[in-house]
Amino acid sequence: MEIAFSECVLVTDESSVGEVRRSAATAAHRLELGEVRAGELALLATEVSRNVLIHGGGGEVILAGIRNGDGPVAQILAMDKGQGIANIGLALSDGYSTAGTMGGGMGAMKRIASKFDIFTGKTGTVVLLEVGNSKTRHEVEFAGMAIPHPGERFCGDAWYCHVVDGRTVAMVADGLGHGIGAAEAAQEAIAVFRRRSDLAPGEILSYVHDALKKTRGAVAAVVEIRPTERVLVHAGVGNISAVLHSGGLSKSLVSFNGTLGLSAQRIHEFRMDWNPDSALVMHSDGLQTRWDLASYPGLLSRHPALIGGTLLRDFRRMRDDASIFVLKAA
Repeated sequence: MEIAFSECVLVTDESSVGEVRRSAATAAHRLELGEVRAGELALLATEVSRNVLIHGGGGEVILAGIRNGDGPVAQILAMDKGQGIANIGLALSDGYSTAGTMGGGMGAMKRIASKFDIFTGKTGTVVLLEVGNSKTRHEVEFAGMAIPHPGERFCGDAWYCHVVDGRTVAMVADGLGHGIGAAEAAQEAIAVFRRRSDLAPGEILSYVHDALKKTRGAVAAVVEIRPTERVLVHAGVGNISAVLHSGGLSKSLVSFNGTLGLSAQRIHEFRMDWNPDSALVMHSDGLQTRWDLASYPGLLSRHPALIGGTLLRDFRRMRDDASIFVLKAA
């Protein structure tokens, strides 16, 4: 998996809808989606951002591009804090549109998109749309997003996930501060992770620590999951939060104090059970830690992007970069 891009657009007025559409066109060009797919992405971006504006009273749209063995996949995640959708079945019927949008409403979006998922409630609505199909099926599914400090071009948070048969390993990294210096540290951490992803989490962090001595430093956590063996291994340095949900219970994973590249005296691994109903949420301190998924009935059954988007929408601190990664059994 290679993340080609990630961008967040605030939707506050009609001009924002045009900005989302232009961002989608840029994404399609970068990913080389082709004319037909690019047109589909532009239409979906326009439709869903207009829904965020008209029905949600404004919000955010995150556009991300992912390359994998099956080719490029463009992802749109639209988030608002409106009143939610009262009749989701009616709203998803093809051709239903209360605002007269050009694509015929969410039913048309669902028909056009390669993947569609939605979570709605009293705190608002989050919609996931994908263009491009990944035919490979794994034992886990995941999603991540990294959003820069408001006003910054560069994001000091980063994430990466590597999946092979029987094993998934992922990292979330947060460079100290924000801006280009933090981004350089986080991206160096990810580069080392990609080269060393075949190692155990603690060993990966040791290599990251050595590599980051030339940067301002970062905090990071690495998790390894082997679903067939029902094993999760976690190692963390610094304040990357990691919470495992399983059997209706939540457990925070241990991370030791320190900063990779500066001071990381203890790097320990912890093993836990990974069950078929397990879900893992990891995030930087750009999100508050007082969230509780139990307050969102049904959210754990949705796609990881909806879980991450909902928590990002409701618990993001606006004074820092923010990143979140969610992984669950497929």
